[in-house]
Amino acid sequence: MRPFTRHAVAAAVLLAALLALPARAERLVVAASTDHVRISSSFTGTSLAVFGAIEAEEGSAERAPYEVVVVVRGPDETLVTRRKDRVAGIWLNRASRVFADMPSFYAVSASRPLDEIADTATLRRYEIGLDHLDFGPADRGDDSPEEAAFRAAFVRLKEDAGLYRQTPFGVTFPGVAVFQSSIELPANVPVGTYRVSVFLFRDGAMLTTNGADFSIAKSGFEQFTFTLANTNGLVYGLICVMLALLTGWLAGVLFRRD
Repeated sequence: MRPFTRHAVAAAVLLAALLALPARAERLVVAASTDHVRISSSFTGTSLAVFGAIEAEEGSAERAPYEVVVVVRGPDETLVTRRKDRVAGIWLNRASRVFADMPSFYAVSASRPLDEIADTATLRRYEIGLDHLDFGPADRGDDSPEEAAFRAAFVRLKEDAGLYRQTPFGVTFPGVAVFQSSIELPANVPVGTYRVSVFLFRDGAMLTTNGADFSIAKSGFEQFTFTLANTNGLVYGLICVMLALLTGWLAGVLFRRD
């Protein structure tokens, strides 16, 4: 089945589910195009399609249109950001900051720019947007230039790696009550469990939220080496040493001069 047809079928299913719900306050029905992504040696990245349907509140037809924000967050990790300084003509690592429980992958797709959807306090409360991530208790409320520089460097490095991104106008509405978005997953995307969170806004207020989970895992030889390295480091290290010795011996045989 072609991607366009598959997406159309998914949207139709969501709309049918929406129509079957009793009409009360706003509700969201959310689905992703897959619940499992496998990484093999030929993996070059993929796209995750997110679909949703909105059950509008009664009497809301003449009110302001809805705005939708889709947030995809990967498993948390702890990273260290270091700053290099020039000492006696040599660049050395000096000051550093540890950022704990930060998302290894973070992507935001919105129907409009975030500052046009909600105010800063609301966006910060739900950690929506690269400028509103929670960097932990140690940095919370610390707006000094030095701390701001470390946070900015952390986000910039993640953006350069393709692991953090923010896309205004990335959510489209193929129907009045149906929306869709496409999230790019790069080749270096970390493995683990991911959370797709969809937020529904109107007039600057967050009305409701819903989400779905999916996982990313290695497969084949990549999964074998990953598991071996994490469960039996000694054996993994010995195999690497043996392979290095064998490669060196073969190179010596092939390029030996008589």
